[in-house]
Amino acid sequence: MYISFWLPTVVLAAALAIKLPSIVKLWWDPLLRAVGGLLVFACAVFVFAAPGTIAWTNRVTGVPNIAAPWVYSLLTALSASWLLLIIAWRNGRTERSAQTRRVTRWVVSLYAGVVVALWVLFALADVPVERTRDLDTYYASTPFMREEILLYLFAHTVACSITARLIWNWIRTDGLDAWLRWGLRFLGVGYATNLLFSAAKLTAVVARWTGHDLDWLNTNVAPSAGSIAATLVAIGFIVPHAGQYLQERWLVRRRHQSLKPLSRLMRGVTGSREPVALRSTSELRLIRRETFIRDGLLQLSRHLDEDLRGRSYDAALALGFERERARAVAAAVMILDAAARERSPETDRGDRGPAPSGESGPSTLSAASDPSGRSAPSAPSAPSAPDTTYLLREIQGVSEALRRPDDIKAVRARAAAPAESVSVHE
Repeated sequence: MYISFWLPTVVLAAALAIKLPSIVKLWWDPLLRAVGGLLVFACAVFVFAAPGTIAWTNRVTGVPNIAAPWVYSLLTALSASWLLLIIAWRNGRTERSAQTRRVTRWVVSLYAGVVVALWVLFALADVPVERTRDLDTYYASTPFMREEILLYLFAHTVACSITARLIWNWIRTDGLDAWLRWGLRFLGVGYATNLLFSAAKLTAVVARWTGHDLDWLNTNVAPSAGSIAATLVAIGFIVPHAGQYLQERWLVRRRHQSLKPLSRLMRGVTGSREPVALRSTSELRLIRRETFIRDGLLQLSRHLDEDLRGRSYDAALALGFERERARAVAAAVMILDAAARERSPETDRGDRGPAPSGESGPSTLSAASDPSGRSAPSAPSAPSAPDTTYLLREIQGVSEALRRPDDIKAVRARAAAPAESVSVHE
């Protein structure tokens, strides 16, 4: 039984710990305040509803069963926080509207009144025998205590029904983030399971009124349903944040890994390695690798053969590559050629030297270049390094192309063939 109560407490506390920085930083946001209140009350319910805590509360206060109205009050406050959360969700940034304020005041006033009524009824009831597990059924027919039990179950059921219905309606809304949708599904199932808690309790109480004994619904089914429901609700709050965080980390790591081939190539060009810090974040490692690659490409810019890239692009299309992949492979062929020029001892580092066969001289690639990447011919001018802006944007595609040397070899061979043998598919 302790596991059934403390397990959801741990999960709820984890959800609260994840949300707490945002709640503190953006306390003015009514949605975050509602989430914070919900998680705090949910944790408190399971802490004080544990049989050991119930016995401790009764012993410390010296009042038999005083833990009952206290736990009922926490559960009622939790029910109110569900409704306040839905109000904040549905109204978004219109929280200052008169209607929103009116509905919020109505919910707070109504459930505050329920809490006051619970304590008044307990004061009027006669409950001398301490019951830590089956108080609801043991005192089901006792005057005033009977009304107290029905009151807290009714307040809980109404709030849970409204919340569950509105959440399931929200799940069907278009345009939701995938992680948020999954979080809402957990919340919806959690609140639906909470209805099983109320149903089990109420059935056991009614059975006592009719002379039957279904106490196992109160002592076994209801606590289990409540624990499962609380765990699902906590997971519903954790999933969107944890899922988005892990997805972002995974995408950063995947991009960092995908740039490894191009980074390795740039080591041979620059004669150095990218800076590495063992304790740096994934984002910082990615930034350093991208910067290292871009610095290497700038060093290669004077050796870039745009005519070779254009022929390679045409060759890649002729071999059946899609346009985006063809551009990446063509750029990879050009960069490999430039890297070979950079490393060649015969290359004059102050001048590119004679243009290779088929190259009319350096040219600048602008954003208006045609799909093949070839620049429009221009009048002879002073030699200048090509514009490598497009390469700096496409380093991931180029790096992935370097992972397929067979593709590069095939494109390079076809690009070196006579021009009339290359079929261009525009």
